[in-house]
Amino acid sequence: MSESTSEAKRMPSPAIEPVKGTSVGSVFVSNYPPFSQWNTDDMASLEQALERPWDADQAPPLGLYMHIPFCRKRCKFCYFRVYTDRNADQIQIYLDALAREIELYATKPAYANRPVDFVYFGGGTPSYIAVKHLRALVARVEQVMPWNRAQEITFECEPGTLTEAKVNAIRDIGVTRLSLGVEHFDDKILRDNGRAHETKEIGRCLPWIRAAGFAQLNVDLIAGMVGETWDTWRMTVERTIELDPDSVTIYQMELPYNTVYSQDILEGGQSPVADWATKRAWNDYAIETMGAAGYEVSSAYTLVKKRVHAAGQNGRQRGDDGQFRYRDALWRGADLLGTGVASFGHLSGVHFQNVTNWDGYLDPIAEGRLPLGRAFATSDSERLTRELILQMKLGRLDTGYFHEKFGVDVLDHYQDAFAGLAAEGMLEVDAPEVRLTRQGLLQVDRLLPSFYASQYRDSRYT
Repeated sequence: MSESTSEAKRMPSPAIEPVKGTSVGSVFVSNYPPFSQWNTDDMASLEQALERPWDADQAPPLGLYMHIPFCRKRCKFCYFRVYTDRNADQIQIYLDALAREIELYATKPAYANRPVDFVYFGGGTPSYIAVKHLRALVARVEQVMPWNRAQEITFECEPGTLTEAKVNAIRDIGVTRLSLGVEHFDDKILRDNGRAHETKEIGRCLPWIRAAGFAQLNVDLIAGMVGETWDTWRMTVERTIELDPDSVTIYQMELPYNTVYSQDILEGGQSPVADWATKRAWNDYAIETMGAAGYEVSSAYTLVKKRVHAAGQNGRQRGDDGQFRYRDALWRGADLLGTGVASFGHLSGVHFQNVTNWDGYLDPIAEGRLPLGRAFATSDSERLTRELILQMKLGRLDTGYFHEKFGVDVLDHYQDAFAGLAAEGMLEVDAPEVRLTRQGLLQVDRLLPSFYASQYRDSRYT
C-alpha cells in the first residue's frame, strides 16, 4: 500500500466511525473533488490541456507514475487494481502497452520534451516483474521521457520478490527511494491478512538493499491488521527501529468496499479490524517510540530520521534530507502523468483516470489511442481546497503559501471549518500557521470533509 495513484474503487467518504470494529468504507483521502464526480463530459477539457504546449516559465513540476499491477497474492485488505494470475507473456504484453502509452503522451504538446521532476513505480508490486522486463521497460521509456534530471525516483517492493540481482537492477535504473512493504513482523498476522511474504524474506533482502546504497529506504507498516494486539504491535515497532530505515510510513487499516474483508462483512460477517480509537493508539505509540529513537513526524503517515551517511554507490547522500518529493509536489499542485491500467493523473487543473480493466486498457493502445476513462476540470476554488486538505496531512499549514498562490486568506475563507476543528481540539490556529494537535494528526483524513464544498460532502469517494 502506498501514497500512490492506483485505482481505489467504490469507496464512500467519509466512512461513519463505528463504536466497535472498523466499518466498511473509505477514510483515506487522496484527491479532491471526490472521484465519484469525475466524468466523461470533462474529457474535452483534458484533450485541450494535452494539446496546449507547456510553458517553461509557468509549468509546475511534472511527475511520471507507472502502475505495475502484478502481485504474488492479493492481500485481503487490498483495494488496488492488481492481477495475480498473469504469466510472463501477458506481463510483457502489458509492459509493452505501458511503454507505448508513454510514447503516445510524449508526442502531446503538454509533455513533449518536458523534463520529469520525479518518478514513481507503484503497484501492485513493481518488484514482481523480472529484471529483463524492468530493464526493457525503462530503456524504452527513457527514450521519449528521460528522467536523468529527476530529483527522486521511487520504487515499491515486496520483500519476497527481491533477489540481489533485482535490487542491483533497481539501483541501476536510477531509483533513489526504495519503499519496502514490510507491513508487519508477525508471520501469522502476515499470513492471515493474505500477505505473500514472511519475515525471513525481509531479513534476507536487507543486506542487498544496504549494499546497493539507495539514497533513502522507506519501510511501510499497517497499524491494525487483522489479529493485531498490543504485544504484536510493540514487537513490530521495535523490529522496525532495528532495521534503521530512513523513513517509516504507517497506515491505519481501513476497509474500502472491494476488499475481501469488506465483502465478508457486507454478506453478514463481523468486522475483524480493531476500532479506530485502538488503531490511533497503536499509531500514537509508534510515533512516540520512534521519536525516542531519532525519528521526526513528516506527515500524518510518515516519520523520518534526520542524518547524513556516506555517499552510496549511486553518489547520493543516504537519508540526508528525509524528503518525499513525490508527496510534496503532488500536494502543491504538480502535474502527474499517471500511466497504466486504472491510474490517476493531473494536468493543468484537469484530473484524469485511465480505464480500469485489462482489455479496456490494452485495446486502445494497440490502436494508437490513449486509454482514458474519465476526467474532471477543476475550478480555482477546487484547486485551492485540494491543496489545503492534502497539505493538512503534513500536520501544519503555512497560510501565506495559499495567499501568495491563490490570493486567498484561508483562515477567513474556511473560518467555520477551522473554528469547529479547533473547538474539538484537533488543531490550533496561530496565524500565519495552522498546526494539528497529535489527536488531529492521528485522524486527519476524517477531518478533511469539513473543508469540502457543500455539494461534495455527501458524495461517494469514487
